[in-house]
Amino acid sequence: MNTKKHRHGAQLSFALYSAANRMVRLHKPFLEPLGLTFPQYLVILELLDGAPVSVGVLGNRLGMDTGTITPLVKRLELAGFVTRTRDPGDERRVVVDLTPAGRTLESDLRSIPDKIKTLCQLTEADFEDLRVTLDGLGHPAID
Repeated sequence: MNTKKHRHGAQLSFALYSAANRMVRLHKPFLEPLGLTFPQYLVILELLDGAPVSVGVLGNRLGMDTGTITPLVKRLELAGFVTRTRDPGDERRVVVDLTPAGRTLESDLRSIPDKIKTLCQLTEADFEDLRVTLDGLGHPAID
């Protein structure tokens, strides 16, 4: 009995891993022409929803530590999509904002989720149910 439970847990882990990899692959043809990787896409989407923001807050919103978010932001800055500036009120904080070039990506980036829904053959309701389930798994409520 214990082996069966372990096997099901492993199958869930594999299913999540496979689904995450497929999502990255499905996004690639839409992101490559824009010069973006999947993690960079996530950063820009988050900035479109609220920038300027500190690197720390951005990392928290995305569930990324500073060792992950900082190189992403630096590459986006080199590409001309974001700026990084020191917070004058707290020199330890780096504030990230979108450049005009970064903002011009908005319509292209906002159209990608509908394309992914179509590729996954999910209804709007199925897509929303899946998103809510995965959000709950990734960000459980703290009791």
